[in-house]
Amino acid sequence: MTGDVALDGVLTRLVPTTENDLEMLASWFAGPDFVENWGGIPLSRQQVAEKYVGRRRPRVGSYLVLAHGTAVGYAQYWHADATEGGIDMVLTPDAQGRGLGPDAARALVTHLCSERGWRRVTVDPVATNIRAVRAWEKTGFRPLAREGRNLLMEWCPAG
Repeated sequence: MTGDVALDGVLTRLVPTTENDLEMLASWFAGPDFVENWGGIPLSRQQVAEKYVGRRRPRVGSYLVLAHGTAVGYAQYWHADATEGGIDMVLTPDAQGRGLGPDAARALVTHLCSERGWRRVTVDPVATNIRAVRAWEKTGFRPLAREGRNLLMEWCPAG
């Protein structure tokens, strides 16, 4: 049992990835729109299979981001320890600018904090990706430090 469940936002639904998602994810992670803000290098089908269809559970949780039942992105979380870790997300170009990223991020952060007991969540978008930085800020993340080409951002519960 992985413990990963579907997570509902207001505009989005996150569902655990499966082997059935491999072809779609492989095409996304090989395409320039994903590559630009996800490591900078196209990924092979084998690399995507090893990393993004749930084979690393429970250490890494992998999700498709759905809007109106259509896959529009990928999100994952990874554990640093029992009470903190990081999340990553990338949306298809046509899904950007519609509030879907912050909505999906809120659903994932809420799950990690309320169901898994996390007290700190980090993200590290490419610092020049202003759209992503603003989306994370809308979710409640605050900048901490620049790390190479990335901006380390943190979310902690109020209180």
